[in-house]
Amino acid sequence: MCGTHAACFTERGAGVRHGGPGRLVAGRRFATGLIPNSYANHRCSGLNSGVQVSKDGRDWRIGTAADVGWIAGHTTAGVSVTTAIPPAFDAYATTYQADDVTAAAYEHALVEDLTTHTRDQPWWLAYLDTGAHDVVFPHAPRVFLYWNWPYVLVQAGPEQALTWRTGGHMRHGRGVLPDLFFPADRSWLVSALWDDTWTCVGGPTPLIHTLQRDPVANVREVRPDEDALPPGLTRE
Repeated sequence: MCGTHAACFTERGAGVRHGGPGRLVAGRRFATGLIPNSYANHRCSGLNSGVQVSKDGRDWRIGTAADVGWIAGHTTAGVSVTTAIPPAFDAYATTYQADDVTAAAYEHALVEDLTTHTRDQPWWLAYLDTGAHDVVFPHAPRVFLYWNWPYVLVQAGPEQALTWRTGGHMRHGRGVLPDLFFPADRSWLVSALWDDTWTCVGGPTPLIHTLQRDPVANVREVRPDEDALPPGLTRE
C-alpha cells in the first residue's frame, strides 16, 4: 500500500506494457506477471484519494477502491450478466458491434443512448490493464475488480470516453471506449470482461429499452440468471 500520496502521484509519460503468459482463473484469462512490483506502490485502497492526472489542459481525479466498492465483491460467479454487473439493477442487456457497423458508429450510438438517460454529471471511466491495450494514464494508481484485474479509474465524462483511448481495446482494434464505466450516481453500469467479445449493461428499464430500439447499438435484453452469451458469438 502507498505510504504517502506522493508515492502514487501524477501521470508523466508513456506507459510500460507488462504482458505475460496467460492462465485461467475461475474461467477467466489472467496474464501472469501482469502486476509487477512497481504496481504494489499503487494499491492504495483509498489512500490515493486526491491523486490527479493532467490531460487536455486540465486535471482529472483518479478513482480509488471506494469508488468501485459497490461493484467489487458484489458480482456473481458463472456465465450470466451478473458476472460483470452487480444484481442491483432493474434491467440488464448485452451489446456488441455488428460486422456491418464501424466501431465509431457503434460506440457513439451506445454513448448517446446512455447520455439521454443520464443527468449532467461526471462519469467514471475504467481502463483494464491487459498489458496490450491503452489505459490512457499508465502511471496512475490502479483499482482491482473481478479476479483481481487492474484498472485505471478516472473521473471524466462521455466526451472523454469517446476520445481518450487509442490503439483499440479487447473487443475491436479501432474501439476507444473504456472497459468499464458508469455515471457518478451509479444509475447504470457498462462492463466488458476480459476475453469477452461483448459488453454487459445494467440500468433502469427505460434505458435498456432505448438501447434495444437502437439498431446500431445492437442490444439484447437478458435476464440476470440466463447465459449472457449473445447468439452467434462464442466464448474464448
